[in-house]
Amino acid sequence: MTAREQIERLEEKNLAPWAALAGHSRGRKKPEPPCPLRTVFQRDRDRVIHCKSFRRLKHKTQVFLSPQGDHYRTRLTHTLEVSQIARTIARALGLNEDLTEAIALAHDLGHTPFGHAGERALDQLAPQGFRHYRQSLRVVDRLEKGGQGLNLSWEVRNGIVCHTEGEEAATAEGRLIRWADRIAYINHDIDDAIRAGVLTQEDIPQEITARLGNTKTQRITTLIMAVVEHSGQGEISMDPALFQYYQDLHEFMYEAVYRNAYAKSEEKKVPHIIQSLYEHYRNPAHLPEYMRAVAQEEGPEVAACDFVAGMSDRYAVAVYKELFIPKAWNN
Repeated sequence: MTAREQIERLEEKNLAPWAALAGHSRGRKKPEPPCPLRTVFQRDRDRVIHCKSFRRLKHKTQVFLSPQGDHYRTRLTHTLEVSQIARTIARALGLNEDLTEAIALAHDLGHTPFGHAGERALDQLAPQGFRHYRQSLRVVDRLEKGGQGLNLSWEVRNGIVCHTEGEEAATAEGRLIRWADRIAYINHDIDDAIRAGVLTQEDIPQEITARLGNTKTQRITTLIMAVVEHSGQGEISMDPALFQYYQDLHEFMYEAVYRNAYAKSEEKKVPHIIQSLYEHYRNPAHLPEYMRAVAQEEGPEVAACDFVAGMSDRYAVAVYKELFIPKAWNN
C-alpha cells in the first residue's frame, strides 16, 4: 500500500460521512497517474502554492492601495488567513482539510490589481464582464503554466468558482470557504483601518463588540464558533443571531472604511490606469508570446483582460508609467 493509499484509508475511517474523500474525487479534466505520496487534493494544494499567480498575490491590494508599511494585508496574506480559518472550521467539523486548503489558497488567484476597484474597472471594459471568482477558475484552467493550466481536481475547481456568490459549492469544504473568507476579511480590514488611522477600536459600535468581541482574536473566535456550532450534516451556516451582528459590522465598515474618502483617495486613478492598459493590450502585438495564443483563439479583448487582471499593483503602475508617462531626456 502506498503512502497515498494509506492517507485515503485514514480519510475514509476518520472524516465525517459527508466529507469529500480524495479517493472518491471526480478527477481531473485530463487524467493523470496517481501520485504515490500525495492525494489528489494534496497535489492540487501544492500546484497552487508553486504557481506564478499565487506568488503575484503578495503585490496585489487588499483594501488600501499601495500602503506604506510592512504590516498591511495584501491579497496573499488575506489568502493565508482565509486558509487558516477554513482549516480550523474543517477540522472541527471532520471535513477534508487538504481539499479545504487547496480551495482557500486558490480562491483569489484571479483578482485584479488595485483590489475591487480594479475588478469594477475591468467589469466595465470587458465585453464578457469580469468577476474575480470566474477569473480564478480561468487562471487554474487556462492561463497558468504558459497556457496549459494546473489541471486541478473537479472538487477544487468547483470550490473556487462558487466561493463568493451564486450557486453554492457541491462539497461542504467548498461551502465553508465563503464563511472563512467573510470572517477573515472583515477582521483584517478592521486591523488595517486602525493601523492606517482611518478607524479606532472605540469607533466600532459597542453593541457589536459586546457580542462579537473587542479584539480581532475574540471576533474571529466568536465567528468561527458561530459557524462550527451551527453546521452539521454537510450544511455550513452561521448562527443567525451572530450573523446579524456580522452584517451590522459589515455595514459599519462599509460606511467607515470601504467608502472612506481618505482610505479610498487613490482609487479614482484606477479606472484610467486599467482602461489605458486594457486598450494597449487589445493589440495582440503588445502581448507576451504566451498570451497571443489566447488572443488568437478567444479574441484580443479576452487576452487583454486576462493579462491586465494578472498584473500586480506595482507592475501595473510600472507598465503604465513606461507606456504613457514621458521620460526626461538630455541634449
